[in-house]
Amino acid sequence: MNQPSGLLDAAFAFQTKVFCIISDQRVFRSRSPAIFTTVLGRTGIKGAYVPFMVEDGNIGKALEGLRVLNIAGANITAPFKEKVLPYLDVLSEGANIIGAVNTIVCKGGQLKGYNTNAIGIMDALNEVKFDIAGKKALVIGTGGVARAVVFILNWLRAESVVVAGRDNQKTCRLAGHFSCTPWSLKDLAEFPIDADLIVNATSISSRDESSELTGIIDSIKSNGCQLVFDLNYGRRENIWQSMAEKRGIRFMDGLSALAYQARRTFLLWTGQDVPQEEFLKALEE
Repeated sequence: MNQPSGLLDAAFAFQTKVFCIISDQRVFRSRSPAIFTTVLGRTGIKGAYVPFMVEDGNIGKALEGLRVLNIAGANITAPFKEKVLPYLDVLSEGANIIGAVNTIVCKGGQLKGYNTNAIGIMDALNEVKFDIAGKKALVIGTGGVARAVVFILNWLRAESVVVAGRDNQKTCRLAGHFSCTPWSLKDLAEFPIDADLIVNATSISSRDESSELTGIIDSIKSNGCQLVFDLNYGRRENIWQSMAEKRGIRFMDGLSALAYQARRTFLLWTGQDVPQEEFLKALEE
């Protein structure tokens, strides 16, 4: 686990709580450090927020490091949201049902996993006044974020949810867990689909990340779509946004969902219910 030891040493010297985010090389593209550092400063909490890059296969060692270093809380992002489960002591009810964790509270040497992604997605949909109840959704992706999306859409009483993924076995496993319909990505290019909401829950949002997925997106034949929701953010020439604009469909990226889930995470870590506006302002800075 790569870590800026000097920052940690300074933090402990001043009895500062240390929080972190764990991912692969993508950790350095995350906006979470900027958000939490800003909000910690505004609330007067003595805290530091550190990005940790972890190689695949070392996630167990990384979580043990949280205990050893007395880290107060951690964000978990791709590709580790499902892989951390065996190394946690306790799961919240929601995280257990979803089967993925994005937030860990570390207290007394115990690691408890939560999923604030799902509620953050719900809050973001509420912000744009999109009610999925009685409507149809298409979710593209099969990882930890996709699991949170499907869970919250079902909880919000979507009429139906279709999950499309590259790996047929993983797609069918996710669909079976949440009683929704599995499709392959190739199906999306070949067959029309009824979907009021399309959600990108993959890590891909630009052409240079995947020419294959870009081609599929360009070929999607969606009937009645009202909103395209890309859970990524900060991509230049976003392929989901381009698709939505060409078809006259509303588009939303993942920044608001990030802010909403960050607020829920901050409450778990600190007990402070900070107004949502503070997290949104932190994103604008």
